[in-house]
Amino acid sequence: MTRTELIARIKETGSFLCVGLDTDLEKLPSHLGNDLAAMLAFNRAIIDATLPYCVSYKINSAFYEAYGSEGWQIMQETFDYIPDTHFKIADAKRGDIGNTSHRYAKAFFETIGADAVTVAPYMGEDSIRPFLEYGGKWTIVLGLTSNAGSANFQRLKLDSNKGGFSLVPNIVRGERGQQLYENVLETAAQWGSEKSLMFVIGATQASELENVRSIVPNHFLLVPGVGAQGGSLEEVARYGLNADCGLLVNASRAVIYASAGKEFAEAAASVALAYRTEMQEYLKAKMV
Repeated sequence: MTRTELIARIKETGSFLCVGLDTDLEKLPSHLGNDLAAMLAFNRAIIDATLPYCVSYKINSAFYEAYGSEGWQIMQETFDYIPDTHFKIADAKRGDIGNTSHRYAKAFFETIGADAVTVAPYMGEDSIRPFLEYGGKWTIVLGLTSNAGSANFQRLKLDSNKGGFSLVPNIVRGERGQQLYENVLETAAQWGSEKSLMFVIGATQASELENVRSIVPNHFLLVPGVGAQGGSLEEVARYGLNADCGLLVNASRAVIYASAGKEFAEAAASVALAYRTEMQEYLKAKMV
């Protein structure tokens, strides 16, 4: 899906909701059972129920890879079930040396059929380049994440050194200087265009979104953490929306586990509709 198509879809639906299919066998409604067939049935029901209210689905590969080849097959069948009208994200957080990354890119773009895959930038440009070289696909680079451990590295301050940045041990905490995540955004933005490169910015870091937009004003941002993790959709929209929307806000547990009863799909649809309704108001005020 191209950037133009994604923006058109957002305008058409009035939604920038991404539903996360982080499906846990232990959390499935009891009447479905707790085997892999139940996982697929659950995913299909959630997709059917939420399709009108979202523009994207994000599948966290770990929830499927944990079950080996059978889990991989369920992931494949879930991707296949999502219609091409919706943006399909493989949340795999890959990142390795070039020839390995080529295989990861092939696995998720060609075999699985994802529109986008999340990647970790720690190993640098050559580890991400194989993903960026796929035409018509998107690479989503981890920028500033919602987990508590993000402070360990992402918020480290880089000590200026004659106009550049010095290496460890001159990285310091709590002093003036560019934060490491800011340098990641600034640097990675030069590796690809706004047509094929996104960044992950956690919703619980909404206060930083204004700063993020000063670095990457036009790129799309994938924003997880709304709902069960406590992120505020209102704050994300206030600081993160741009004229093209520029956001995919992911909600996983708040949507897919809205109910543990037989009406789980209807409950998921109700939550997704509520998100869409709120998003419509923010889009009216921002998009041209």
